[in-house]
Amino acid sequence: MDIGVYRPGDLTAADRAAWTAMQAQAHLLGAPELANPFLAPEFTLAIGRCRRGVRIAVVREEGEPVAFFPFQRTRLGVGRAIGLGLSDSQGLMHRPGFQWDARELLRACGLTVWEFDHLVEGQKPFEVGARGSFPSPVIDVEQGFEAYLAQLRTRSPKFTRTTLAKERKLGRDVGEVRYVHDERDPAVLRTLIDWKSAQYRRTGRSDRFAHAWITHLVEQLFHTRGASCAGLLSVLYCGGRPVAAHFGLRSERVLACWFPAYDTAFAKYSPGLVLHLRMAEGAAAQGVAYLDLGRGEKEYKDSLKTRDLSVSEGWVTRRHPVAFGHQARRAPIRALRNTVLSRPELFGPADRLLKRLGSIRAKN
Repeated sequence: MDIGVYRPGDLTAADRAAWTAMQAQAHLLGAPELANPFLAPEFTLAIGRCRRGVRIAVVREEGEPVAFFPFQRTRLGVGRAIGLGLSDSQGLMHRPGFQWDARELLRACGLTVWEFDHLVEGQKPFEVGARGSFPSPVIDVEQGFEAYLAQLRTRSPKFTRTTLAKERKLGRDVGEVRYVHDERDPAVLRTLIDWKSAQYRRTGRSDRFAHAWITHLVEQLFHTRGASCAGLLSVLYCGGRPVAAHFGLRSERVLACWFPAYDTAFAKYSPGLVLHLRMAEGAAAQGVAYLDLGRGEKEYKDSLKTRDLSVSEGWVTRRHPVAFGHQARRAPIRALRNTVLSRPELFGPADRLLKRLGSIRAKN
């Protein structure tokens, strides 16, 4: 393999165009999992403007790019998937049929290890390092919103009936319900960030938006309008005010759900669920094939989904002391986290404890 490694700003316009074209054709050539906007060049470039150590390996055959591998690395050669912990889709963008040797690729990139937590399906050279696979629920809307709604009514009749009834009640009690699929007002984005930050604190989770670089990243992506990656802010208004909002990324075929939140004053109307149904309707109208709700077992995802994709976590390594040390440090943490998440008898008490701590923190 002829492999060149570049800083984000050094990637040529021709290479960016080749990357975008490769992604746009992926679903036609048997690799629909590569259509996710987290795998687009725009996402990598945005991360590169916020974080150090971002690099892009370009693999060429006869001078033409056949694969793109974005990653972040430390001075010691520890590599991470782009946006590890934030991105919901990771891997190597490649032409159909392209095969690669994972350790050869790591060597060319100066990496001793490469860690991932949302590796998409079909990345066999990396999958040998997977320590577990997890469902990533999706909402299929390629056949249109009415087809999805009919399927939802059949599979979850009570959930569908209740959610639509709550939307009608919201309109009666508060005012006209209006949905905007692509809101361009940055002030509403700021409102969503405030809601989400409060939700993290309220539930005892780490507040992602306490990190200035994540806020900066989201603001950048809000203004990104590329064909393979566009920031999409969707908002449910009632009585002229926002009651629920979501910010995600959209490619030609996939809406990657990312940051949903709502005004807790309207919680009894389940505005977040109403919003997701309207997002499905809006995405279908724009020709999107499916909404990717992201890895993580949540009741609302189980109610809304039509099927699951699969993503993996783990790492690939070369024989090197740094790689062994990284694996020894990270493996127990990931194993404990996944054990708690996968066992209701452990997750329930842990979740309640986090919420109690969040409640205490909110009062102080």
